[in-house]
Amino acid sequence: MTCRSGQRGADPATLLPASIALTGISAVLFCLDQNLPQAPVLSWIPPSLALAIGSMALRRAAAPHVHPAAGRFWKQMALVLAFSGVGTVVQAATALLDPRNVHRVPLVAAPFFAIPVVYAVWALLRIPTATQSIGQRVRLGLDSAIAVLGAAIFLWYVAFSPLFSLGSPDLVGVPVLVGVACLAGISAVVNIVLTGSDPVDSTALRLVGLGLLVGGVSAGTTTLIANESQRVPSQVFVPLICTISVFAAIRQHRAAGGEIRPRAQRRPHVSLLPYTAVVATDALLILATIGPAEDRRRYVVVGGAILITALVVVRQVVAMADNARLVARLQQQEDRLRHQATHDGLTQLANRVLFAERLDEAIAAGPGSDVTVFLIDLDDFKSVNDTLGHTIGDRLLAAVAGPIRGCVRTGDTVARLGGDEFAVLVRSVPESAADEIADAILVSLGKPFEIDGYELLVRASIGIATAQPGDTAETLLRNADIAMYAAKERGKGAHARYVPGMAVRILEHATLGAQLRQALDGNQLHVLYQPVVRLTDGRIIGMEALVRWRHPAQGLVSPSDFIPTAERTGLVVPLGRWVLHEACRQKALWREKFGDGSPSTIGVNVSGRQLQEPGFADEVAEAIESAGIEPGHLVLEVTETAVLTGGQALDTLAALYSAGVHLALDDFGTGQSSLGLIRTCPVHILKLDKSFVLDSCDGSRADQQLAIATAVVSIADALGLDAVAEGIESQRQADRLRAIGYRLGQGFHLARPLPPAEIDQLLALDSLPRA
Repeated sequence: MTCRSGQRGADPATLLPASIALTGISAVLFCLDQNLPQAPVLSWIPPSLALAIGSMALRRAAAPHVHPAAGRFWKQMALVLAFSGVGTVVQAATALLDPRNVHRVPLVAAPFFAIPVVYAVWALLRIPTATQSIGQRVRLGLDSAIAVLGAAIFLWYVAFSPLFSLGSPDLVGVPVLVGVACLAGISAVVNIVLTGSDPVDSTALRLVGLGLLVGGVSAGTTTLIANESQRVPSQVFVPLICTISVFAAIRQHRAAGGEIRPRAQRRPHVSLLPYTAVVATDALLILATIGPAEDRRRYVVVGGAILITALVVVRQVVAMADNARLVARLQQQEDRLRHQATHDGLTQLANRVLFAERLDEAIAAGPGSDVTVFLIDLDDFKSVNDTLGHTIGDRLLAAVAGPIRGCVRTGDTVARLGGDEFAVLVRSVPESAADEIADAILVSLGKPFEIDGYELLVRASIGIATAQPGDTAETLLRNADIAMYAAKERGKGAHARYVPGMAVRILEHATLGAQLRQALDGNQLHVLYQPVVRLTDGRIIGMEALVRWRHPAQGLVSPSDFIPTAERTGLVVPLGRWVLHEACRQKALWREKFGDGSPSTIGVNVSGRQLQEPGFADEVAEAIESAGIEPGHLVLEVTETAVLTGGQALDTLAALYSAGVHLALDDFGTGQSSLGLIRTCPVHILKLDKSFVLDSCDGSRADQQLAIATAVVSIADALGLDAVAEGIESQRQADRLRAIGYRLGQGFHLARPLPPAEIDQLLALDSLPRA
């Protein structure tokens, strides 16, 4: 313990000679009680002076260089002795005034003895102790129980059993209370000494415990010599307790000053307190055995000895169990280090190193092992990290690991290669069974994951590759990677098997990106418009702009081919800008030509990449202004996935909403948190995804579609939003949707995407003709 200041304060050792002298004088006076007439008066002087000296010594133990917690404790203990000194003076005055009450503690003095002992217990309990594990607390609890039980048996045999034989409540009451409090203090000291306390020196605490034990004996023997008219045992015991207190103060003072090596720097030792209790109890057992037969104290001693023996046996069993656990823990530590080197810390799956080792072993086993690798990539996982944070993302990854592991056999290897990429290695599995495994993984991941109150849906793309003769581990992983990208090209949430030539198609998609750049510059793109129709009368309410690409060599390129390419290459930003300006310009032309009969709104699809652009809201404002239309004439359609791309996307949507631009949540119901988005994303329109539009089939599928479609329109009505049903392909669908509350619809049955000239012909009609 280091010194907190240069001032060490007065040394309590200077008070030791006086304390020892008073202890000797009190013993002499006690022995001369019958032969010295002045003994009754003189015998009360040493204990009173000793308590004053002991209080001074303990106060000196709380010197400036002592730890604050230790200083507080020793000041409290000094206060205990000071109050006891007052009680001793009061008791002495009462005894001298009325010698008949010399063996009784007067009621006026009782609080000065009882309260300080309770206060001492409270001070002991406030000493900070070292933090212990559950196992350490069990061992220390057993050691404490053995030591305290031994002290209790000793006090019972020596003091309190004879005391109770007197049978007088006025003689027994206060001594019993003080004795019980001393025993509680001993219990606290034992617990602190065994647990360990940095502020207070452990040897000084042992001395405090010894003093409490002597105090308990003193309390119990106060009335044992009632037939001796003037002798009071406390007159001898109190100076002895004070001398012990001085020794405790000296020990603390020197330990805090660095004169004694701290316990941590000395050789570790086994506490002798429990064993001391066992020896003391055995000694009492011998005394009880050779004593008079009518002495009933032996029964308590025998019972206590049996109980202590049982506790010692339990303690030894615990020690043996501890040793066994230590050996097991060392083995576990070795296994843990080996596991950490070969497994992913987040998911506890095999890591890339272990997966590579097992893949090499499987391929080395020969072509008959039918080695198949599944490469699994979570689709749009970045949006979870960006919107909900990496903590939620990590927990989702850990949750995903379980379903993947549950879809394969025990001997198969499931690994996390890094990020949101997983891999599975299986052997001796035919192609059809491998496809079933991939399907099972997709189904298991399709169920919502409950993560910290968020209900998240996960989609994955899986690439499958089976080793061919001559394939290396690197080749097999590359083929699975190519197949996985092919699955993503097909729309994600699917699996694809590697076949020769697949890499060529991946290269073709890369080439498509370069050609799309040329298309933007070469006027190869054009916009078609699909009407949004009021289902009650077929009137055109709005339009949705859809970009198309006519390649000079390949002809019409499907949007499902070039839109994902635009997303991956970043070309979706200039492409979207061009479509936005073109749609606003066309809206203005229809307004000029048809007036109030023109579509009230024009819808433009916006990608998550565009929403991430800090200046996108300004681009929209510029397009609106240059076309001369109102902000409310423009509807920007965003998917749930696009909204989940991050905080910037929500900030952009909020700015557009404040500017008066209408926002539509497209493909509603297919994203990760549809209902949650309504609260966080400011929208005007919900567009029911075509997968939920009522088809002509019957049974459970139709019932599910009806339930979802009804729920969406009910939510829209409740929130004051418009609901649009997409993908209407028959009059029956239109009628059923209208029946459950949909007023607006869109689909090939109502009107296909058309060029502006053909839209003009439709606008010339009051409403669309019914099929």
